[in-house]
Amino acid sequence: MSKQKPKVAFYWCSSCGGCEESIVDLAEDILKVTDAVDIVFWPVALDFKRKDVEAMEDNSIDVSFINGAVRLSEQQEMVELLRKKSKMVVAHGSCAHMGGIPGLGNFWNKETIFHRAYHTTPSTDNPDGTVPLEKTKVDGKELSLPRFFDTVRSLDQVIDVDYYLPGCAPPRDIIMNAVQAILKGELPPKGSVLSPNKSLCDDCDRNDSKPEKLAISEIKRPWEVELDPEKCFLAQGVLCMGPATRTGCGERCIEANMPCRGCFGPTDQVYDQGAKFLSSIASILDTDDEKEIEKIVNTIVDPAGTFYRFSLPASTLRRKKMEAIK
Repeated sequence: MSKQKPKVAFYWCSSCGGCEESIVDLAEDILKVTDAVDIVFWPVALDFKRKDVEAMEDNSIDVSFINGAVRLSEQQEMVELLRKKSKMVVAHGSCAHMGGIPGLGNFWNKETIFHRAYHTTPSTDNPDGTVPLEKTKVDGKELSLPRFFDTVRSLDQVIDVDYYLPGCAPPRDIIMNAVQAILKGELPPKGSVLSPNKSLCDDCDRNDSKPEKLAISEIKRPWEVELDPEKCFLAQGVLCMGPATRTGCGERCIEANMPCRGCFGPTDQVYDQGAKFLSSIASILDTDDEKEIEKIVNTIVDPAGTFYRFSLPASTLRRKKMEAIK
């Protein structure tokens, strides 16, 4: 009698869908995955329902890969259900890992987000001022929508997470290495990020081009300068999150001559990715004059959104206090 295959689940919370694509992007390797495991829940690709998971025994799923941040009550309910049914949960991608791009919503709240989305965007055509309601009646029947939370949360702020697959989206080698480690039972300690624990700068081919004393007098956006494909971005005055970001991505952005955005998150030694990068920038400004420093810093468009692009919910900031907006 053949050994029973491990049972695997995939679920998509608040994200762009790129992490679901990252599974499809395994190409022919996905055949190795499907041959080695039994996929028992993957609603974006196969016809599974919530009731199917509810009917499963607790801890009957060997591992659940959950991508996306938790923004809605339905997502919270589903991840809590999957945690109950799973022996192991992997936070798949930046949004589950740290809150990701959806986490930037924490600079606002439901009220301000709905006001913008349904009243003031240039493309809005909503003369009646209609906004989504959690409950409404249609033909005498009550319909409901999931609750939209004020605060976006990373996966581990809602349920216990065993491992983290970083990246927006995680590259195929990181995913396959994780799958193989799970199948072989060769995983690192619980709570580990399944990627090398060193900064991107350590692996960057442009590191040798960085001057011994790095100093910049202005900050430029990538479209404002013709980027030298062999020179350190910071040495060119272009913000690159490499000093505050974990390696393992294969330097995909760097290879395309674009600076790192920080999607792999920080190394284990860094407590707050945005604060780490802010200190890195402060240390290379080529002036001690306060007015000159202010002038340079003011050229950074949306510094909070830049430094915390993928990590706001998991940072020490967590979210913006709404009293400041009001």
